[in-house]
Amino acid sequence: MLQSSTVEFLKALKLNNHKSWFDENRKQYEFAKEDYLNLVGETIRLVGKNDPTVEVLQPKECVFRINRDVRFSKDKSPYKTNMGAGFSKGGKKSSLSGYYFHCEPGVSFVGGGIWMPPAPELKKVRQEIDYNYEEFIGIVNSPDFKKQYGNLDKSPENLLSRPPKGYDESNPAVEYLKLKSYIASKSISDEELTSKDLVSKIATAFSALQPLVYFINQALEG
Repeated sequence: MLQSSTVEFLKALKLNNHKSWFDENRKQYEFAKEDYLNLVGETIRLVGKNDPTVEVLQPKECVFRINRDVRFSKDKSPYKTNMGAGFSKGGKKSSLSGYYFHCEPGVSFVGGGIWMPPAPELKKVRQEIDYNYEEFIGIVNSPDFKKQYGNLDKSPENLLSRPPKGYDESNPAVEYLKLKSYIASKSISDEELTSKDLVSKIATAFSALQPLVYFINQALEG
């Protein structure tokens, strides 16, 4: 579970996203950061029992910095209003598929997969789906996956209007081959953020996603 003070800090940061306020409240931030690192550590220990790629991770390898990169953004707010952690083989900077926990009051979620991979990697994933469609559809239609996520993200911004080069509309996997990212997510309420079973809920969601993560990484690693 997270402390309620961590959630309240993120709410306040959203309303006061500037350096002077942050500096004045740095002690609260340091407490929230440590609280989040502890949660990530607990998650690693629980998820790692069934996924050896997670078991070897350290919390600091997973947690993203709160400072925003504003160099190419019109929004010059210096800080993220969330705390995020990526659990992938090789850590948060890995290009492989993995799990993700996003803590942001009102819009928190758990999920994972692979988001907007470069063209060569995306081609490998699509080819793997085409060659092993029966295995893939069994994963996304499994009871555990359906219960946690329903389906992969098929929002308009994540879909090509036409099949990618080399495929056509008659391909049985075409609805998935059109995807730009292979991700799934599930909302987490503010009440769940501070509940004692938060880590177990995250671990259950990750467990349902594990076959997809492994399937994608099989394509990427060969």
